[in-house]
Amino acid sequence: MTTAVVAPFRFFSLHVVRTRRLGPSLVRVTFAGQDLEHFFSDGHDQSLSLFLPHPGQSEPRVPHELGDGWWQAWRELPDGVRAVMRSYTLRALRRDPDEIDVDFVLHTPAGPASAWAAGAGAGDRVVLLGPALADNRAIRFRPPGDTDLIVLWGDGSALPAIASILESLPAGQRVRVWLEVHDAGDVQELTTAADAEVTWVVGAGSVDALREARLPAAERPYVWIAGESGCVKALRRHFVRERGFDRRRITFVGYWRQGMNEEQLRAAE
Repeated sequence: MTTAVVAPFRFFSLHVVRTRRLGPSLVRVTFAGQDLEHFFSDGHDQSLSLFLPHPGQSEPRVPHELGDGWWQAWRELPDGVRAVMRSYTLRALRRDPDEIDVDFVLHTPAGPASAWAAGAGAGDRVVLLGPALADNRAIRFRPPGDTDLIVLWGDGSALPAIASILESLPAGQRVRVWLEVHDAGDVQELTTAADAEVTWVVGAGSVDALREARLPAAERPYVWIAGESGCVKALRRHFVRERGFDRRRITFVGYWRQGMNEEQLRAAE
């Protein structure tokens, strides 16, 4: 396949190096490949599009070239042949050797991506649509320099981004975090130098918990919320209408929508 760089994104041909269970509902898959020497990202919530093979395929089928028409070209591939596409967040990028980590939520019942991740093994091949430029539009966590309080909310799909964001924050930065996971075993020890307070909510209820929370006084807060679209929109309205936050200082990202798969969500957008 063609792998020439088309800034700021390109296709990367990768293979699985190893997998590691992080909890009952979470698995980390580490990918490598020669193409990763061209992979660059300075973001802590870098979005990626991952293309997975169907059962029985040795590799995913994607368009041969990345250009303005790649989406339509992918859609025109026959059902059952066209690669399964799902959006994920980069968890980590390492050099020497070049590797990336992507964390998967294992759903019940399992969709095609969850089923693939649960059974992934060394050598399994995937294609990634990712950044060839370190600063790109798929990075959304961009707090203004004068921010005196960061508020983060996410469900399991946003956990990798939030973990990476926390690792990047300097000592003294005030942060309040709400994370919703399916199982108590999915709660992780998060690393940060920041002045962070993390609230874990098992099952539903994190939206109400944040709505009812008393936040520290701040003159220039910044909010980052990501996960299921309906929850994200509800929380954005809450911060703007009920808390009076400046909407320009709120970043909100719908990673998924209840009752819709990736193809349906992209078509709706």
